[in-house]
Parts: sequence; structure tokens; C-alpha cells
Amino acid sequence: MATSPFKYTHIRFEVREHVAVATLDRPEVLNALNAELRDDILALADDVRNEDEIRVLVITGAGRGFCSGADLSGARRAEGELSQNERLDEWSWVGRQALAVHGLDKPTIAAVNGVAAGAGMSLALGCDLRVGGPAARFRTVFAERSLSPDSGMSYFLTRILGYSRAADLVFTSRDVDADEAYRLGLLDRLTGADEVVESAVALAEQITQLPPLAIRSAKRVLQHNVDAVLTESLRYETAGLGYARRAPGDVAESAASFRERRRPNFTGH
Repeated sequence: MATSPFKYTHIRFEVREHVAVATLDRPEVLNALNAELRDDILALADDVRNEDEIRVLVITGAGRGFCSGADLSGARRAEGELSQNERLDEWSWVGRQALAVHGLDKPTIAAVNGVAAGAGMSLALGCDLRVGGPAARFRTVFAERSLSPDSGMSYFLTRILGYSRAADLVFTSRDVDADEAYRLGLLDRLTGADEVVESAVALAEQITQLPPLAIRSAKRVLQHNVDAVLTESLRYETAGLGYARRAPGDVAESAASFRERRRPNFTGH
């Protein structure tokens, strides 16, 4: 475990070999997203993107919750207090969060240790993979607050579940427990109560055993081709192959380890 050079207000951060573990740290409010934590998530995505030694990011929550969504306890700023940039902001913080997490070109894993609701559910869905234990619980929340989905939920949920199952969860705002979440595909791995983070880290470590540039290129291709027609997908795959092989040392190591029947050591170079 390495001491982190990155400092955040409401995120605890550690690096284990090539795996970063970011823990949302407002347990007294189930890690609800206030302004400081929202800024932390954007900074986190930038820091992880720019640190080559970090190959996979695990996000989890402190205490009993993963993230309960937007913090509604603080007073909202009056319209007259907003800057011109804030008035012209096309995305608002909910859009910036979705873009930062989904757009991070390294694998991300949500270790869902408790409730994930509203924008907190969107945060989990924006990750590439989700690992959860018996306490994991999902709730869309938006309709009961007289809102329609934001923070990327309408995009992530329909692609993970399909339209009608996504509509079921949005239109009813009902709780989805861990077993149903795993059956639906909201969770990719279901583990024991005390094993959520360690299971997510173990999955991350498995990913780090593969060439990092190839994994980052693979993520680009998968995300792009979700909405692409076959011919465009094939062209993008061809381009991705070129990016994946821009680490000549890993290309050579892949061949050598196969030939020598040993475990490879990929460096990203």
C-alpha cells in the first residue's frame, strides 16, 4: 500500500500496486454528494487518468452506504449569486460527474457496500463494473423528488438493463436489493458482506495483469461501439488494435511469456 500524493476533502485514497481505491468519506450522511465531494470526484478522475502507475480505479463508500445521491441538506445558492460561467454551464455538476467517471479511459469498478441512490446510483452505473454484497441496494429516487433522471442515469441504466427494465426502476422508484440487482445486471459480482472492497480489488488486480495500453484501448472500443453500426464498429476495432500495440515492450513481453510458458510482466511501455 502506497501513500497517496493526491489530497481530497471527502475522499480517502490509497494505491495498492496498480490499483487505486477511492472511498467516499461522508459516512454520517451515507456519502451524499455535497459541493466538496463533487469537486473531489472530478479531481479524482483527472488524477487517475494522469498517473500511469494506476491502471484500475475502485470506488466505494465509507460506513453503511455507497452514495445516497445529492446532498439536499445544504442551502442552494440563489440565482443572483451564480457566476456567468455557472449560468452558461451546459452540464451542471451532474453532467460533469457522469462525463468524468464514464470518460475515464481506465477500468473503473464500483464496490457497492450499501445504498446507491439517485446520483449515487448513477455514479455506480457510470463505472465499468460493479461488485456488491448483501447490503447493496439501488434506488433511482428521481421521480419521488419530482425530477426526471440526471447524472447519466437515463444513458447508463437503459444500456445495462434495456429500456423496459430501466423504466420499471425509474417509474416506480422502488428499492432493488442485492440479489435482484445481480439477477438484473446492476451488479456484475455478488460477494459476501465483508468482502466487497477486497473482491473489487481482486478483480482490479486481475485486470492489471494484462497490458495496460491494450486494456485502455479495449475500453475505448467497447464504449464507442455500444451505439455504432457494425461497419463503423469494425473500423474502430481496427484503429483500436493500432493503439493497443503502441507499447512495444508489452507486445514483445506477450510473445516471450507465451513462448517461455511463464507469467508475463506488463509495464505499459
